[in-house]
Amino acid sequence: MKRILLFVATNMAIMLTLSIVLTLLGIDRYSGLEGLLIFCLVWGMGGAFLSLLMSRFVAKQAMGVQLVDGRTGHADLDWLHGTVRQITDRAGLPMPEVGYYESPEVNAFATGPSKSRSLVAVSSGLLRTMSREEVEGVLAHEVAHIQNGDMVTMTLIQGVVNAFVMFFARIIASVLRSAVDERMSGAVYFMAVFILQIVLGLAGMVIVAWFSRAREFRADAGAATLSGRGKMIAALQRLQQNTRLVETEHPALATMKISGVKSWMGLLSTHPPLEARIAALQQG
Repeated sequence: MKRILLFVATNMAIMLTLSIVLTLLGIDRYSGLEGLLIFCLVWGMGGAFLSLLMSRFVAKQAMGVQLVDGRTGHADLDWLHGTVRQITDRAGLPMPEVGYYESPEVNAFATGPSKSRSLVAVSSGLLRTMSREEVEGVLAHEVAHIQNGDMVTMTLIQGVVNAFVMFFARIIASVLRSAVDERMSGAVYFMAVFILQIVLGLAGMVIVAWFSRAREFRADAGAATLSGRGKMIAALQRLQQNTRLVETEHPALATMKISGVKSWMGLLSTHPPLEARIAALQQG
């Protein structure tokens, strides 16, 4: 319930912000192709980037992340902080915030709007289930995401997809509206936009998911460089044994996972199969 309320509140804040921006720009009611394009870009790109700016805060609240500073007196948590510091030093990155959250799932994630304002967090389930060498491999994978700028790139791709879905749905709906009786044109336009945004949105999700899978391979390769290929392979093999402990009930958080589940013949999966990731690392 807390996650649902946070999701609703976040989206309401984004919608309010973007509505104010559009009003200030004088295009809250667009006219012509140029106005429509600006309208869609503000909503599509603006929504994605506002989500990115809020990502650390939302992740902490949604997942119940507790930050650690290396001076907790808890051996595992202090080791966690020190290991992230060592890996980020090797990567030449600023030190991110480090945290953990209570959950039986085996998971870790990195998020944040920039390399200097990032967060790396792990679940208590991961700390209990994996050896320190395996955890180091996972942490290196998450730091590699930060090093590669994956959060920003994913946001750009999602924003462009959102904008073009909105734009083409309205263009096609306008054509359909012009082909029917004027008395039905409003209802036809509304229904067409609604249906087209769903259909085109699914097509756009295929593109976003494809890139997400590609970035996982790159992060695995980065982890092999930062902490050693053996540690990353061992971590993925451990995940194979514990896939039932990766929570899949919240699709909106799918990209904040170290692994995922197959979705719609793999086209909407945000993560490649673990077997494929292990094979890629073994082949160098």
